[in-house]
Amino acid sequence: MPSAFNPKSLTSNRKLNRVLIGVGGGIAAYKVCQLVSTLFQAGVEIRVILTRSAQEFITPLTLATLSRHCAYTDDSFWQPTHSRPLHIELGEWADLLVIAPLTANTLAKLTYGMSDNLLTNTVLASTCPVLLAPAMNTDMWEQLAVQRNWRQLLTDSRYHGLGTASGLLACDRIGAGRMAEPPEILTYIQSLLHTGGKRDLIGKRVLISAGGTREYLDPVRFIGNPSTGKMGLALAQAALHRGANVTLVHGPATWDVPLGVQAIPVVSAEEMQQVMQSNLANADVIIMSAAVADVKPRDYSTEKLPKRSLPQALPLEPIPDIIAQLAKLKQPHQRLIGFAAQTGDIVTPALEKLQNKNLDIIVANPIDQSDSGFGSDNNQAIFLDKQGHQVEIAPCSKLDMAHQLFDFVM
Repeated sequence: MPSAFNPKSLTSNRKLNRVLIGVGGGIAAYKVCQLVSTLFQAGVEIRVILTRSAQEFITPLTLATLSRHCAYTDDSFWQPTHSRPLHIELGEWADLLVIAPLTANTLAKLTYGMSDNLLTNTVLASTCPVLLAPAMNTDMWEQLAVQRNWRQLLTDSRYHGLGTASGLLACDRIGAGRMAEPPEILTYIQSLLHTGGKRDLIGKRVLISAGGTREYLDPVRFIGNPSTGKMGLALAQAALHRGANVTLVHGPATWDVPLGVQAIPVVSAEEMQQVMQSNLANADVIIMSAAVADVKPRDYSTEKLPKRSLPQALPLEPIPDIIAQLAKLKQPHQRLIGFAAQTGDIVTPALEKLQNKNLDIIVANPIDQSDSGFGSDNNQAIFLDKQGHQVEIAPCSKLDMAHQLFDFVM
C-alpha cells in the first residue's frame, strides 16, 4: 500500500538507526528481502536472524547479501566464535527489533518468556522496542489460543503489533492472516525509530481530516485543489503508532487506509463538516489538515452540461468555514490544530488564522517550495501556538513532520 515511508528519514536520527530483523518460518519470509534491501539503501544498519524453519523458505546467503553483513542462525548461536554471547551482543546492539513473519510458535514463546533459539534468546536479552508482523493460515490465526497470546503479548509496552491483512493466502484460503506489506512495516519502523517506542497517545482519540474536497458543477466537473491527503495519512499513521484511537475523515484518495484506523470517506466540504462535527465530541485532539474548498458552484446540474451550455461567468457561493465552526463547539480539554498552506510570507496569515479562529496550534507550511506541500512525500513548516511559541520544521518526510507535530502537541 502507499504509505508515508520515506527512506531518507530513517537516518535523520543517527542515534537510532540499528535494526535487527528476526525471520520466522513462513512463506511470507520472501517479503523480508524487500524490507532488508530498502533499509540498507536508506543507510540503516541491519542485522538478520533466521530461525531454523525460516531457512526452509529463504537462505542466510540471500539476506547476508542484501544486508551486507552475515546473517545469523542457530548454528551461529552455538559456535564459540564470539568474545561475548551472541544473543547478548545483538540484544544490546539493536535500537529496534522486527520479527517478520511472526509464527504462532514464536508468538507463544514470546508470550510466556520462553527462549530456545537465537531469536528468542536475543529478544529476552534486549530492551529495545519489538515490532511484530504475524503471518499464518486463517484458521491458525483465529484460534482462541493464538488470539489470546497475541492480546497478552501486546499488553507489554515493548511490543508493537501490525495486524494481519485479508486476502488470498499461500494455502489458497481467502481470509485473514496475510503479513503486512513491506511499505507498511517500513512506515512503522520509521515511527518507532523516531519515538523510541513510546506510546504517549494511549487513551487519546485523534480526529483528523485529510485530502481535498470537490464541489461539483455537474457529474463530471468540479472545483478542487491538488491535495492528495498524504499529510493527513501521515498524521493518522503517526497517531496510530503512538497508541491513539484514530478517526480519519478524508476526501477522494488513491492510498489505502492503514489497518487500525477508522476511515470515513467524503467528497464535498458540506459532507466533511457534518462528519467532523458528529465526531467532535469524542475527540481529544482534532487536526484539520484537509484542503477544504472556500466556494462552490451556486447551481448544480444532475446531467452533464454540454460545452455550449457552460456559463461564461460561474456563479459561486461561499462554503461554511469548518474549522471555525469546530472552534466554537470544542471543549476546554480538546486541542484544535489547523493548517495554513501559504505562498510567500507564511507566518503572518497563519498567526491571523490562529487568533481569528481560536485555534490551539496552527501549522504554516509553504506550498511554493520544491518537494514540499501538495502531492509531495515531504513537507516543511512552522508550528505556532496561542502561547506564542514557534518551532521551525526543516524539510523532512511527512511522517517525520507528523511525529514532530505530536511532539509539539504533547
